[in-house]
Amino acid sequence: MAQPTVGVTPPRAMTIAGTDSGGGAGIAADLRAFTACGVHGCLAVCAVTVQNSVGVTGVHPIPPEIVAAQIASVAGDIGLQAAKTGMLASTEIIEAVAQACDQAGIGAAHKTPLVIDPVAASMHGDQLLADSALDAFRDLLFPRATVITPNLDEVRLLIGLDVHDRAAQYEAAKLLHELGPEYVLVKGGHLREDTDVCVDLLYDGHSFTELPGPRFETGNTHGGGDSMASAITSGLAHGMPVPDAVAFGKRYIVEAVRHSYPLGAGHGPVSALWRIKDDPI
Repeated sequence: MAQPTVGVTPPRAMTIAGTDSGGGAGIAADLRAFTACGVHGCLAVCAVTVQNSVGVTGVHPIPPEIVAAQIASVAGDIGLQAAKTGMLASTEIIEAVAQACDQAGIGAAHKTPLVIDPVAASMHGDQLLADSALDAFRDLLFPRATVITPNLDEVRLLIGLDVHDRAAQYEAAKLLHELGPEYVLVKGGHLREDTDVCVDLLYDGHSFTELPGPRFETGNTHGGGDSMASAITSGLAHGMPVPDAVAFGKRYIVEAVRHSYPLGAGHGPVSALWRIKDDPI
């Protein structure tokens, strides 16, 4: 990816997601990835969380009309070349985001691509959203998505398929594509039959592309899904075709996990710092 030219406005991308007070995931991870990938990051905050490296102890949703107003304000002035979603917290917020994206020209049917990271499960696989919110993802956001990026726990919650092998990963991609997105990326990080590799699977409704990468023995993967989706969004903001943007996102997250670091008493984050080639001090 070309380096930005001094004085020239870079591509702009928006994250529509929640905060992480520990700085490992959510909007913090998204903005780090945007910057590392040469994109100016904008944001619409959907929820404020109380969390650290050990876990989440509080979630405080933002009023849906304020979420929508953030999207409209930025899109109407600054303009966006791509957008992504993360934790959307409630059915009402999902509905507001869908409507606001339509009005701002964001989504598969519009000029600005939209990456949907359907954050619906905790790191331990526990459901984070009400069933009605899962319905809203399926009915409202997936048909508007350029790419969706579920992990295997989210696949289980969204379509009821428990993926334990590669064949089921392929089947999951087909079933998810039937819900309306242009592309489906079924991430394979939780597929434990792969002991040495991590294979993500991209499907466009016609052909499959396997994206293999090394599997690292580390517990410091907090924010990995957010970071990969943000790198994909950055590629799209730079004008890459979807397959190229996804391949770029895969390369980004491999290095981000490779350079992950411990933080606090729990799970440390993946790192964007590997993209900084010179000592910043």
